[in-house]
This record gives sequence, structure tokens and C-alpha cells, in this order.
Amino acid sequence: MPLASSAAILKQSGPVSSFKMILIIDGYNLLHSGRTLVKLNSVELQWERERLVEKLSAYRQAKSCGVMAVFDGWQGGWPTEKREKQKGIELIFSRIGEKADEVIKRLIREKGSGAVVVTSDREIARYASRLSVPVIPSEQFEAKLNSTDFRYEEESDESEEERGFKKKGPSRRPSKKEKRLKLALKKL
Repeated sequence: MPLASSAAILKQSGPVSSFKMILIIDGYNLLHSGRTLVKLNSVELQWERERLVEKLSAYRQAKSCGVMAVFDGWQGGWPTEKREKQKGIELIFSRIGEKADEVIKRLIREKGSGAVVVTSDREIARYASRLSVPVIPSEQFEAKLNSTDFRYEEESDESEEERGFKKKGPSRRPSKKEKRLKLALKKL
């Protein structure tokens, strides 16, 4: 590939792509994971979003990865997609009439295999899986965010395979999807 086209690709991909891994987070899905369905008013919702941004910012700094959080704006948002950066986290609000799911799918197409998607939405997970992009369930990522020691975690908990007790035979091998998930979890 010629040098000029490589530079053009770097310009198009934006500032978040300079990281090894990019997390594309289904914002409200993560925000509401593990909760009972309680309707929050707009002030409470804003406060919860800010708390989530704080946690994601701490995580981003500890793991040095890019983080994009996508939120729905389809019912009461702006006429165009709104993007802003808070504490190093890129926040994306979908435009009126467009759901966050569509924005996430677009970002998955744009970022490709360098991305990891955080969602429990089955439709997004299937879409990402078709494009070989690993998906972490929101509940699993939330547990990681809420653990106070994610900054100091080591890879000390080896599996049996890593200690030399390899399982044999093709039926014992993990699927490609399981391998992608395991690799993405190691990066987290």
C-alpha cells in the first residue's frame, strides 16, 4: 500500500483508533445491566451517565484503550448525531429516528476486528459475530468495571490448558467465537 493512502486511512479513522483496542459500548445497555427495570427521570439518567463515564475513564486510563459509548437519542435527541468527549471517553448520541443499535453496527463495520463490543443485545452480538468482532456481555464488563482492582490484575489464574493439561481431540477445541471472547477478555 502506498504511503499516501496509509496516511489518508489514519486521518479518516480518527483519534480513538490510535489505541490497540477500541471498546464500543452500548451505553444504556451497560447502564441498566443488572438492574430491575426502574424508570429514571432525566436528571437521574444524566447523573447515572456521568457516573458511568467516570468508571469508563478510570478503566481507559488503566488499560490504555479507546472507549466509545453509544446512547440512544432517537426519541428525544438532536436532528443530527451528536459526538462529544468527556474525560477521554467518546460519547455518541444517535439522532432522532435512529437507534443506538444502528450506530453501533456502523461503528463495528468501521472499526472492524480492532474493536470489542460491550452489549447484551442479541441482535448486535450476532451482527458483530458475523464480522468476527468479539462481544462481551454487559453484565460481565460491569463486574470488571466495579472491581476495584482491575488496574492491578495479573494473568495469574491460568487455565488447565495453559498449565499443560491440554484437552485432546477436535471436540474439545473451543469454537472461533469462544476463542475471540477469551482473547478479548484477556485484553480487558
